[in-house]
Amino acid sequence: MAFLIAAVVLVGVLCLLNLLLMMGVLRRLREHTAELQRLAGGPMTPLAYDPTVLVGRALPEDAAGARLVGFFDVGCDTCHERAPEFAETARGENGGALAVVTGDPAEAGDLLDLMSGVAGVVTGDDALRIAESVGVKAFPTFLRTGSDGTVVAADTELTGLAPLAHRG
Repeated sequence: MAFLIAAVVLVGVLCLLNLLLMMGVLRRLREHTAELQRLAGGPMTPLAYDPTVLVGRALPEDAAGARLVGFFDVGCDTCHERAPEFAETARGENGGALAVVTGDPAEAGDLLDLMSGVAGVVTGDDALRIAESVGVKAFPTFLRTGSDGTVVAADTELTGLAPLAHRG
């Protein structure tokens, strides 16, 4: 009987020790997560994105001339969903549309096929440079530009961009 009591006490002590160690590991993981978030520049949760902050910014010279600009990323499911709508809208722009596709160009095949012929397409490092210079923080983002190459309207939905002819 004494052996059984000693075994139960030993198992209980081991369980308590395990519980204490696990609590320490979880606390340490929380500290590491907070440090990673700080190093990444903020929380790792999606933030609200207001593309209207882009209004008034100028497109880089190599992207100037485009009246409609769409920013897409190859790893973005929403970008793939909205690309056909952008291509259709770009058809009516008479060559004044530009699709900026970030990510691995080898994976952008369907986006490139859809955009070719209806919009100019920029991929690779040039696409990333244009997106960063304008200040795009989320994909997809759509811009309408004025004749001087500055952004006059920006939205994450194409329906938020009225054609320039209809603007007052």
